[in-house]
Amino acid sequence: MASIIWLKYFRFVKTTKEFQVSSKRRRSFSFIKSNDGIMLYDYQIMQNTRTSSSETDTPQSQSSGPEASTHFGFKTVREHEKAGKVAEVFHSVASRYDVMNDLMSGGLHRIWKAFTIGRADIRPGMKVLDIAGGTGDLARAFAKRAGPSGEVWLTDINDSMLRVGRDRLADSGLLIPTAVCDAEKLPFPTGHFDRVSVAFGLRNMTHKDRALAEMRRVLKPGGKLLVLEFSRVAKPLAPAYDWYSFNVLPWLGKKVAGDEESYRYLAESIRMHPDQATLAGMLEEAGLSRVRYFNLTAGLVALHEGVNLG
Repeated sequence: MASIIWLKYFRFVKTTKEFQVSSKRRRSFSFIKSNDGIMLYDYQIMQNTRTSSSETDTPQSQSSGPEASTHFGFKTVREHEKAGKVAEVFHSVASRYDVMNDLMSGGLHRIWKAFTIGRADIRPGMKVLDIAGGTGDLARAFAKRAGPSGEVWLTDINDSMLRVGRDRLADSGLLIPTAVCDAEKLPFPTGHFDRVSVAFGLRNMTHKDRALAEMRRVLKPGGKLLVLEFSRVAKPLAPAYDWYSFNVLPWLGKKVAGDEESYRYLAESIRMHPDQATLAGMLEEAGLSRVRYFNLTAGLVALHEGVNLG
């Protein structure tokens, strides 16, 4: 059972107790009114769902079936083990996540996100889903642009990260729907959102192909998916980048966040993530059109876009 924290109201769920989002999965909802006027509801996915890991960082499985394996950094683990291992990473770093982002990137992550926000071109009244939204940087900007007539969801599979994001948004005066959910099994109707974004989260997903297909499913015809993720840096910079990643990042993690291993995993997971061209092909395989990508900071990060033409 996963809890969704809902502030104010949610139009398409408010009057619908159950809806079908695919031929195999149904979501059922129950509603609770809390003392402070905040509405909470729970959804139950009629199949096994992981709700403990974070999406804010890993690559695809090597095979399918009960003994299928996948990557956790440079390690090979069983698919069913990865969610818990990634969860441990982000439960550990959630409270220091923003500070570490600034230190690790020298503040560049703010520029990368600003570029993504500009490319999203959110307008008043739009419906936006921010997946693996973590501490809420994109969701906050989207909510301001969508305005009171819009609908912006902040979601993550890791509740520790999501609580930090929810509290930051509330502190800034923004009350938006916040949901713990799995990107591979999104609890939203088909064709509901104008924009779907995922920033520094796709690497964490065990089955990225399934997650991308779900993102396309919930997009309206003409809607856009934006994937901001670490990628392949330009070759001349690779040696220096590798030294920094495997020496400085773990050291910063140890000194600032008290967690060296989580930041070693971060460096490893970046190397295991598909490069720019491969990820573009994955968006196309998921059914998206007009796929393109923008290399940022010499390819250290790339923003991929794709449009759902229906």
